[in-house]
Amino acid sequence: MNNEMINKLKQFKVIPVIQINKVEHAIPLAKVLVENGLPVAEVTFRTAAAADAIKAMSDAYPEMCVGAGTVLNAEQVDQAKAAGSEFVVAPGLNPNTVRYCQEIGMPIVPGVNNPSQVEQALELGLNFLKFFPAEASGGVAMVKSLLAPYVDVSLMPTGGIGKGNVNDYLAIDRVVCCGGTWMVAPNLIENEQWDEIAKLVREAVEHVA
Repeated sequence: MNNEMINKLKQFKVIPVIQINKVEHAIPLAKVLVENGLPVAEVTFRTAAAADAIKAMSDAYPEMCVGAGTVLNAEQVDQAKAAGSEFVVAPGLNPNTVRYCQEIGMPIVPGVNNPSQVEQALELGLNFLKFFPAEASGGVAMVKSLLAPYVDVSLMPTGGIGKGNVNDYLAIDRVVCCGGTWMVAPNLIENEQWDEIAKLVREAVEHVA
């Protein structure tokens, strides 16, 4: 992950982690994010619509920073890249996926939640990592403990983060940003509650300002 991309994510502070079941929801959702001050998305490869949704968002809003989440293998990396992803995020640290991303120049943020995985990531030349699942893995206390010995590492905690605790994470030095679903919950997208999502996105942006 290059510094330019890290700085881009840092300015957003919160990265909406999005599960899209229908590709026709991609553009209305992108519109809501862009118009309410959060032009960034991590679209998870948990659904068949993911790649098409990324492409739709990127084409409609080129100024948006769109990445792919839950990327588990090289095949999904290729799909993400072809769709226009600027970065990929993985739940865990798969050295094969990391090396493949490095070969094709795709920024990757793999998931870690213990010292051994951090050291494995450092060995692979990575120092910007996803801390996942954040709350289940010890939350803020674990993030502080994990960052202490690794002075070059910075983190993107994701998992169990909401309005009530996001600023506790962002207050920690070297927490670049947090991933969250609370402002883009799957049921809100599924029910096309764009006004409600807009309100939650605006609140999230103000909350972390």
